[in-house]
This record gives sequence, C-alpha cells and structure tokens, in this order.
Amino acid sequence: MNLAVIGAGYVGLVTAACLADVGNKVYCVDSDPAKLHLLRGGHLPIYEPGLDTLVARNTSAGRLVFTDDLALAVADADAAFVAVGTPPREDGAADLGHVLQAALEVARVAARDMLVVIKSTVPVGTCDRVREVMDAELARRGAPYELLVASNPEFLKEGHAIDDFQRPDRIVIGTSDEHACALLRALYAPYNRNRDRLICMDVRSAEFTKYASNAMLAARISLMNELAGLAERVDADIEAVRRGTGADPRIGYDFLYAGAGYGGSCLPKDVRALVRLAEEYGAPADILNSVQAVNMRQRAVLYEKLERFFHGRLAGRTIAVWGLAFKPATDDIREAPAIDLIGRLLRAGALVRGYDPVAAANALRALRHDGFSIADDAYSACEGADALVVMTEWREFKSPDFRGLAQALRARAVFDARNIYDPGYVEACGLRYEGVGRTGSSSVRRPAAVPAAVR
Repeated sequence: MNLAVIGAGYVGLVTAACLADVGNKVYCVDSDPAKLHLLRGGHLPIYEPGLDTLVARNTSAGRLVFTDDLALAVADADAAFVAVGTPPREDGAADLGHVLQAALEVARVAARDMLVVIKSTVPVGTCDRVREVMDAELARRGAPYELLVASNPEFLKEGHAIDDFQRPDRIVIGTSDEHACALLRALYAPYNRNRDRLICMDVRSAEFTKYASNAMLAARISLMNELAGLAERVDADIEAVRRGTGADPRIGYDFLYAGAGYGGSCLPKDVRALVRLAEEYGAPADILNSVQAVNMRQRAVLYEKLERFFHGRLAGRTIAVWGLAFKPATDDIREAPAIDLIGRLLRAGALVRGYDPVAAANALRALRHDGFSIADDAYSACEGADALVVMTEWREFKSPDFRGLAQALRARAVFDARNIYDPGYVEACGLRYEGVGRTGSSSVRRPAAVPAAVR
C-alpha cells in the first residue's frame, strides 16, 4: 500500500519504519527542519533498539521517505496515520491541537478518497472532532472526496517497540465502516498470520481502550508500591510477596514490581487525562486519583531513605546515580523517577554524579545544574561518592562488582530502587543495602555523622 505517517516522533517513526519493512511505500511527514535533517542524514532523534537499522534498510530501499511535503505524501495514499503528540494541558487533559491541525492539513491537500487513522493517544470523542474538522474543510474546498476516520491506538513499549509492532498481542481498530476495517485488516495481515490479533470495535471504545490499558498498568504499579511501604513496616519482603502473589495465574508477574514509581511519556499523562475525562463527564475517579497520589508519594521514597540514612545531612554529600532514563533500553527521561530524585538531592545541597548508557545527554539538558555531572562509566560515578542509588535496571547494572563498590563508596551504601539485588549477598560484600519494601529496609544501619570538613 501507499501510506503517509504524519509525525516523526517515537510512535510515528516506529510505525513508518515497520510498515515500510513489510513492503509498503511510506512517506513520513514532519514539519521540524532539524529533525528532517537528522533523519535524511541517517541519524535518529530518539533511541530505540533496532530502529536505526530498520530505518536505514528501508530508506536505502526507497520504501521510507522523510518529507515536509504533506501534499506529496497523501497524493496516492491509501491511508494516512496521524501520530503527532498530545501533550498534557495544565488541567491534565490531552492537548489535541496537533492532532486537529494535522487533520485540517490533510483535508486541505487531499486529492482522493482516503482513510485517516488516528494513531496518537487521544481522549474519547477525538475521532468525531477530527471528522468534523475534515468534513468542514472539504466542504469549504468543494472537494468531492470522502475521508474516513478510524482509531488505531498504539501499544508500544519503549525499548521493545519494534517487537511490539511486529509481534503484537492485539491490534485494536475503531471504526464503524466495513471498508476501513477491511483495509486495515489487509494492512496488518503480515503481523496477524499466527492467530487473529485484530479486534475491531466502535471508535469510542477503541479510543478508551488505550487509556484503560495504561490505567490498569499504572494501578498495578501503584498498588505494589503501596504494599511495599506496608511490607517495610511489618518486616516482610515485597520480593517474596511478589513471587508468591504473581504465581496466581489470575494475577501474574507483569507490572508487579515495587520501585520508585512509574514515569515516562505514557502512564503519567494518560492517567491524568483519564481523571480529567471523568471530571468532564461527572464520573467518579477514586481509584485513578489514588493511583496518581501513590505514585507521587513513591517518587519521594528514595530521597527520604537517603535523608534518613545520612541523618538529614545531605548537603556536601556526593551521591552516585545509576540510570537516568525512566526505564531501560530508552533515552526517554520524561517524568523519570531518577530526574525527580536528582532534583530533590540538588535542592538539598548534595552533589550528584550520574551514569546512564544512553540518556546522559538528555539528563544534562534537563537538569542544567552545577551540582550534577555525568560520569564516563558506572564505576567512575561511584569513585569517592558517599552512596550509590540504582534508579534504572539496565542490564549492565544487574551484577556489579560489589566488593569494588564497597571500596569506592565512602558510606558503603547501596540504595536499590528496583530491587534487583540480593540484600544478603550485597551485605556480605561489605555494603549496607536498602531496597524498596525489602526486609529490614526501614531500619538499615546508618553511618556516623559527617565530619565538619566533609560538610
């Protein structure tokens, strides 16, 4: 098929590259000259494992073209995917300005019947607004074309997006038009051979499905974090609890990890948008509000542990932080718990030395503080630091040289925000250990007060 993808951001790039890789001719449209310059030069504006190879292969084959010419992109398109950002407004609602503008521009240049597919995460009712905008513009032009609208929400996990697209667990299509459903079924056929993963429903239900999915995931994380706090009080180990609870097939192990709270570009934004939607329609959102409240509280947990450990005297301390992205295998620091923690430490007068395999540059740009620096590698971050905090569970952090860390860290303390270490083994290597919801975490031994010279 001939396709247009509007928006060369995270979702747009992955969508365009994956669709091109199965033989479609795809024009990826973006209005940002700097981004287009990067992409045409073979460089990506984001980090996603395997995406650079996919983009290079398909641009070289001529199946993937980056352009700012929307008219060219949709001239022969069977479908145009809208994959632009929907950033949160101050009230938490999704800002639909980019989506509606993209719809208007498509209608301005459309020269044939076409299906417009909303890939962006949007609140219920957005496709209706898109249809109104496009119909009004077609009527103004006197254009005799029909632009159908469908919802096709993305379910891509950063760090695993290509695999999620090429081996989806479900493909949700929202439309009441049989032709639109048939076209998308044909388009997704290469990803749908093993079993039928395509679920066709009405537009509003499809729009709601994306928000409901992310709300469910966020709720599991917040519930586990709340349980972790209680586990510390009663001297239980949340990791043992996780294994015992997750063994129940009705519950399972996914998204059942206590930690520093959820972050990224999806869960925080989508839960807020769903709360705002509930307010707009006068529906209760008690659980959703609690999910948010627990997550905000959890962001402070690691800072409070550090403050308690150092007797409230963080000024002058040097804290090493491993992991700056909100999760492994991405450079995305949006609402990352690590960035939140570092901000709190800097405001308390501590110095922070961070390390992340791919997100360091983004963190430097975001924090812009003399007290924050980036180390060349994980162990350099720890040399002469008082304590280490592991905020992101990158693979290279999972089995470090603990005895070497005991020599490098002045207070010999490791704070494990992701519970990836065995407390007994870490302590046997000469380190003090504190996790989230682990046995003994709330009563870990503290070092002597900081000498005046160090303070």
